[in-house]
Amino acid sequence: MRLRHVTIDCADPYALGTFWSNVTGWPVSDQDEPGDDEVLVEAPAPVPGLLFIRVPEGKTVKNRVHFDWEPTGRTRDADVERVIGLGAKVHEDHRRPDGRGWVTLLDPEGNEFCIEREATAS
Repeated sequence: MRLRHVTIDCADPYALGTFWSNVTGWPVSDQDEPGDDEVLVEAPAPVPGLLFIRVPEGKTVKNRVHFDWEPTGRTRDADVERVIGLGAKVHEDHRRPDGRGWVTLLDPEGNEFCIEREATAS
């Protein structure tokens, strides 16, 4: 088997898909448009795409699964500021004075995700 998509329930698939497209740099499928009940953010192979599906209920508890992102071409702190500018909010800041650690953020619909320190940091 191959993991094809990671599916995220949400209230507005196009808006949340566009947010994640901007975060990742991966395109929203050209078959999707505002108002659609399903929106796919297409990841480069072999990475699974992100599929956003409209559901009637809102998010009420902490996610059981979340993304841990490692910056490429930027620092952790630069990426944290970049995604805040795209609409994310800081949830918990686990950065340490020695440069280690991560930041847990919330996407526009409250889903948790982390940005870890870049691999090149020592």
